[in-house]
Amino acid sequence: MKVAVQITTQEAVKKIIDKSSVMIGGFLGAAVPLKMIDEIAAAGIKDLTVISIGAGYRGGGVDIGKMVLNKQIIKYVTSHVGTDPNLIKQIVGEEVELELSPMGTFVERVRAGGAGLGAVVTPVGMGTEVEAMAEKIIVDGNPYLLFKPIRADVAVIKAYRSDPLGNLQYQGMSNTNPVMATAADIVIAEVDEIVGVGEIACEQVGTPGIFVDYIVQGHSYEERKNIYEELWIATNKL
Repeated sequence: MKVAVQITTQEAVKKIIDKSSVMIGGFLGAAVPLKMIDEIAAAGIKDLTVISIGAGYRGGGVDIGKMVLNKQIIKYVTSHVGTDPNLIKQIVGEEVELELSPMGTFVERVRAGGAGLGAVVTPVGMGTEVEAMAEKIIVDGNPYLLFKPIRADVAVIKAYRSDPLGNLQYQGMSNTNPVMATAADIVIAEVDEIVGVGEIACEQVGTPGIFVDYIVQGHSYEERKNIYEELWIATNKL
C-alpha cells in the first residue's frame, strides 16, 4: 500500500529544483498553500514554469506574488493575471512568457493531463486572441480549438485535512486542488490538520491518497484566517 510521507515544508521545497514546472492550487489567495509558497520564495528556486488558474490579488503578499517579486518565474500558464501589477509588468517586459487559457479550458487541460488524454477540444475562445494560442481543427464541419494537456513536475496543493495515507479532505472551496493532484509527477499537499486513519470518512475524501506523495503541516484554520484578514487590510490600502 502506498503511504504518503509527512515532511516539513523545508524538506518539501527541496523536491522543487531550478527549471521545474510547478502547479499551485487555489485562486486569488483562496485555497492556496501559503506556507509552501513562502518556502519556495525563500528558497530562491529559479526559472520556474508556474501553472495556476490565477495570479495573486494585487501582488506582493498573496498567492504567487512573492515569487513574482523574486523574479523566480520565467513562464506562467494561467487564465487570469489582471490583479497582479508586478506580474503584468514582467509579462509586458517579456521577462515572463504567458500561456493563457479560458478558466474552464484550463481546468480541462489539467484534467486531461491527469487522465492521460491527448488533447482538449473546445469552441471556447474562437474569434478571440485565444485562437493564436491553440491549433484549430474542424469536427463535423464546425471549428474548434485544440489545446494540449497540462502536466507538471510538481503540484503543490492545499487541503483541509489529511490522514497518514494521504487521503485529503477539503473544506469549502476546494478550487483547482483536486484536479491538480492528478496531473503531476510529485504531489505535495499542505494541510491544516493531520488526523488518524479513519477520522476522514470515505465520503469526505476529495483526493485519494494514491495521488499524494508528501504531506506538510500548513497553518491552522485560525492562523490562515488571521493571515487573510491582515492581507485584506494591507492590499486595500494600496
